[in-house]
Amino acid sequence: MSQTPPPVNSFAQMQVGRPTGPLVQGYEVIIGFETHTQLTTQSKIFSRASTAFGAEPNTQASAVDFALPGALPVMNKGAVQRAIEFGLAVNAHIAESSVFARKNYFYPDLPKGYQISQFEIPVVQGGSVEFFLDGEKKSVRLVRAHLEEDAGKSLHEDFIGMSGIDLNRAGTPLLEIVTEPDMRSSAEAVAYAKELHKIVTWIGICDGNMQEGSFRCDANVSVRKPGADLGTRREIKNLNSFKFMQQAIDYEVRWQIEQLEDGKAIQQATVLFDPDTGETRAMRTKEDAADYRYFPDPDLPPLVISREWVEQTRTEMSELPRVMAQRFVADYDLPEYDAGQLTLSKATAAYFEAVVTASKQPKLASNWVMGELSRRLNASDTNIEQSGVSAEQLGQLIGRIADGTVSNNAARQVFEGLWSGEGSDVDALIEAKGLKQMSDSGELERIIDDVLAANVKNVEEVRAGNTKAMNALVGQAMKATKGKANPAQVNELLKKKLG
Repeated sequence: MSQTPPPVNSFAQMQVGRPTGPLVQGYEVIIGFETHTQLTTQSKIFSRASTAFGAEPNTQASAVDFALPGALPVMNKGAVQRAIEFGLAVNAHIAESSVFARKNYFYPDLPKGYQISQFEIPVVQGGSVEFFLDGEKKSVRLVRAHLEEDAGKSLHEDFIGMSGIDLNRAGTPLLEIVTEPDMRSSAEAVAYAKELHKIVTWIGICDGNMQEGSFRCDANVSVRKPGADLGTRREIKNLNSFKFMQQAIDYEVRWQIEQLEDGKAIQQATVLFDPDTGETRAMRTKEDAADYRYFPDPDLPPLVISREWVEQTRTEMSELPRVMAQRFVADYDLPEYDAGQLTLSKATAAYFEAVVTASKQPKLASNWVMGELSRRLNASDTNIEQSGVSAEQLGQLIGRIADGTVSNNAARQVFEGLWSGEGSDVDALIEAKGLKQMSDSGELERIIDDVLAANVKNVEEVRAGNTKAMNALVGQAMKATKGKANPAQVNELLKKKLG
């Protein structure tokens, strides 16, 4: 394990060695993220109340959640376990001892008047998240990931003009993941958020349901002239879709630049994004850490995590996506980009490996999973688990491409037949559709002789060095065989006959 880094207690402003990104109207965009991931425990972080989603209001809140006098919090070991797993997944330091604090503020859905969180000494410190954007490898450094409890929820019934408080969510365990301000565009921010979403769902610490609030992102956005000090940031709260995330950041960047160009100062604030208007609007001025009057929670002792617990967790964790991607590169000789795309989810990775097992053709398998299969899944809005073509079927089809039974174009027709339910057996579909490539070399030679005899001008041009004329002869031969000839074999025979 690495040495314990110094305590971290605020959103980092470190910019040493960070590359600049594309400028927007002469300004550099600076983005950092704070992501609240709801942990997949069955009970809350400090009480035994259920965390199940969708129950009637206030039916899943205990005396601890209501903050009744004398009710004391008790740490949920399952939440700690999930924090350790995340720390290992991002190569972070797991603190041997971390401290819970009271974050003091008033809000109607916070019955205690404070939130139990971690401040100076969080459980997970440092780490990084790596991903690809437009084929380029990116890395975002993490400051920390700390455990805390969620607040309740205000319910507004406009049709009767009343509001209420639902404390079912109060006390739900969260792991808040904070980055350095390393991102330089909305596209990079969305790519980071998607990669983080993949990590937490892959290791099973969060279900990732953004609509239900299980994965909520806050984007800290500022702009500056290149080389200048960091600008004043505004925090866009509770972004619950990747589409809205990009729209919100793009609007906020444009708004801040317009303000600065008009000679106005940016005020630190918390803002919300309205998807109906596509605009952000200020909710409240942004507090600093001092405004929350953090102090150690007297009801909770320090959280102590033994090295044995960490190492046992490490040995029990399934293969991580970044490790699996490295294995795909090493074992299957795939490009890093392919390996990254194929490990976007456990289901995709498992499907790909099953295709490789059936076909023994890793690169062809990668091309088809990332290409034809992905296109078909997107068009039908289908998950890979419900794919109309099984991994074994696709593997068999790829095997028929590799051994020359069918061409790539013919294979696409077979794939469509499998997907639409015309048949389930690859070889039977190939026969039924008459897509088998010509394997009789004698018959193919005769056809090529006929093509050469009928295209004397093209033959002369090829012998004079005109490569386009060669393509024309290949096309004529493929037409004569109704597309059933192997194009590589046609090329070889033409070259042989033309000297």
